[in-house]
Amino acid sequence: MAARKPVSLVKAEDSHAKTWPDEPHRFAAEHVDTFLLWCVKQNSSDVTIQSERPVYNEISGHLYPGTYRPLDAADMSVFLEKIYGPEAWARLASAKDLDVSYEIRPDRYTRIRFRVNITAILSKGRDGAQITMRVLPSEPPTMEELGIEEEIKECWSPRQGLIIVTGPTGSGKTTLLAAGNRMILERPRGCGKMLTYEAPIEYVYDNIHSPRSLVSQSEIPRHLPDFAHGVRNALRRKPEVILVGESRDRETINASIEAAQTGHTVYTTVHTLGVANTIQRLLSTYEMEEREERALALIETLRLVVTQALVERIGGGRCGVREWMKFPDEVREKLMDMHFTKWQNEIQRMIPQYGQNMGRSAEIAFEGGLIDRHNYLALSSSTGQ
Repeated sequence: MAARKPVSLVKAEDSHAKTWPDEPHRFAAEHVDTFLLWCVKQNSSDVTIQSERPVYNEISGHLYPGTYRPLDAADMSVFLEKIYGPEAWARLASAKDLDVSYEIRPDRYTRIRFRVNITAILSKGRDGAQITMRVLPSEPPTMEELGIEEEIKECWSPRQGLIIVTGPTGSGKTTLLAAGNRMILERPRGCGKMLTYEAPIEYVYDNIHSPRSLVSQSEIPRHLPDFAHGVRNALRRKPEVILVGESRDRETINASIEAAQTGHTVYTTVHTLGVANTIQRLLSTYEMEEREERALALIETLRLVVTQALVERIGGGRCGVREWMKFPDEVREKLMDMHFTKWQNEIQRMIPQYGQNMGRSAEIAFEGGLIDRHNYLALSSSTGQ
């Protein structure tokens, strides 16, 4: 009987487990872009660079080492200065995490872009850093490529109003918004002037053909201090479409509602799970004495809420599963006729009629062979289904 291979040797035979063949004894600035391009060629979705650890590539939801040796303080300084600048350590020492975008141009026609977060950490008893780099496609995907349901696409572009995309961190909210932007840009009549405010800018629209549209992208806080300033800025620029990267505070939510009330189509994201929970989360940012008035303003402008979760797809990759609900006139009128504290239960009851709950979407994905039973059961219970 043949001897069993050691686990380490079995793992080494995995094609994704091979480390960078040109790894230097010490990283220098000229190695960084070459190494990152190699990571992209391995189909890495995220590259994690951390003090005292090897670099890791995330491929189809699993981590694989990208370097053989752990990075020491000198290596980390090279990565930080190349990606952010010489003041990176000073900014981290002031208890701030850093959100930036990073771009590599291997030739005059190619752009490789990353969304970057840099956070200070404690590593082996000393201050260190973790750099997380999300690889961004060269252009936004289409709604068809993402498998977005026809009902969502039909409701995606109202004449005016608020569309909210929700989900936890890493659930593909920005990707869904970018695909929606591409869809309305590629319409025969385009979408007029579109303004986006993002932190950082992930997708660009340089290669999208839309002669009757004009896209202007601003990065927070590089170009404007925060999202609320972005919305106020947009109202002075006569746009048709406004994208607000995240509504995480009362001021931004107020500004988004105001923009929707004044005849604009506004897209934004919220870190919640479930349509009904999203409404409650937005209202919870207000003091009790102003919630009722703000609730009515929110429902008056709301047109669509989509909650998305990303789960592992059978056969590799990840699959988006969505709960959504549209808010036509009859829904808004019914909700405005009752006290806002009753909305959560009423919205939960109305989802099957005016959209689809997460449990049903998970069931469709499971029956279609896209996700396994474990993920199906987890999603079915995630919003109380």
